[in-house]
Amino acid sequence: MKNRSALTLIFLTVFIDLLGFGILIPILPTFAITKLHVSETAVGIAIAIYSLVQFIFNPLFGKLSDKNGRKPIIIICLLLNAFGYIIFAFSNTYLLLIISRIVGGIGGSSIGVAQAYIADITTKENRSKGMGMIGAAFGLGFVFGPLFGGLLSKFGYMITGFSSAGFSTLAFLFTIFLLPESHNKIDKAKKIGKKLLDIQAMKIIFKKTDIALLIILFFILTFTTASIYAIVPLLGYKVYNFSNLQNGYIFGIVGFVGAMVQGGLIRVISKSISDLKLVTIGSILMMLGFAFLPYGGNFLGLAVVAVILALGIGILQPILLSLVSKVTSDEEQGITLGINQSLSAFARVLGPLWGGFTFEFFGYSFPFLSSAAFTLIIILLSILSLPKKIHIHEEIENYEMDTEDNEASLH
Repeated sequence: MKNRSALTLIFLTVFIDLLGFGILIPILPTFAITKLHVSETAVGIAIAIYSLVQFIFNPLFGKLSDKNGRKPIIIICLLLNAFGYIIFAFSNTYLLLIISRIVGGIGGSSIGVAQAYIADITTKENRSKGMGMIGAAFGLGFVFGPLFGGLLSKFGYMITGFSSAGFSTLAFLFTIFLLPESHNKIDKAKKIGKKLLDIQAMKIIFKKTDIALLIILFFILTFTTASIYAIVPLLGYKVYNFSNLQNGYIFGIVGFVGAMVQGGLIRVISKSISDLKLVTIGSILMMLGFAFLPYGGNFLGLAVVAVILALGIGILQPILLSLVSKVTSDEEQGITLGINQSLSAFARVLGPLWGGFTFEFFGYSFPFLSSAAFTLIIILLSILSLPKKIHIHEEIENYEMDTEDNEASLH
């Protein structure tokens, strides 16, 4: 019961904090363009720098939480988050905006520590359910945060900054007074040092072509989806004359559909459709979504296309992660998923940079069409290369299951 309460509290902490993060998603690009008068490339940099700082500080905070406990690190991160949003509220120069993103990115590293917290208080049997709660917190934060952001923007950008800070402060108080420490459950003998990019481990894993191929596909997926946070608000503002509220609605739709797919629909359809077919279906939907986003015509058209895109992302993301895990031996799960996570973090840095740069220099449709082209690579590889590699693992898996069933019937 105590662990269940702790799980509920860490879920609430992450959800409240991500509400604050989500508030800025639809408004940050338009704020930078209209109030700070910067270029689209500069917008991409401001969004990318948040992920870059997270990429750097996630392993560091992971080590510090191993040594000093999860709770103190989460408290510090939430306080930094609130401070970053307050700086945003007072940002009247691009430099201040960048500083706010750096401070917020450091604070955003609390997510990795929250995942470690869940690992501390759960058994292997219910750990996936616990980690799923973090995913649910993300999904809900990305549904309601942008909607709040769009609504609050009517009262000015300063109010949205203070509102985000308020949510992080609420999560900060939640953690201080209610969240128990999980440090005493850590097996210190099993601590593993974390690196930004473990080159030696990457060499080992990338010798296995099946795993390498899936990791590359997941990198492409993350790279293309990360660009959305820079270019969709710019598209809405510059091309369709959307308000911040309308941009918030678009992101809310994407978040809602993604949460519905990953929260239950994917389990239903995966019972009758193979993983390989789902990779192809998901990537085709993604490609169509990216290709038609710049040509939606109006809010309704863009919303329909956003639903198609969100369906593709919602299907493809968990399936590719599942395949990475399936083709990896039990002994190499940690190292493989760790490398996949590190490269995904790097993709979240490159995506907004590419989106902002190409939007400015090649036109508003180019970043969307290039993302569609990158997604086409996933489609071709899923048809031409993945079947040969995945079917072997599926046959082995089926053989092992049949063997276990035969042994059980003999007993």
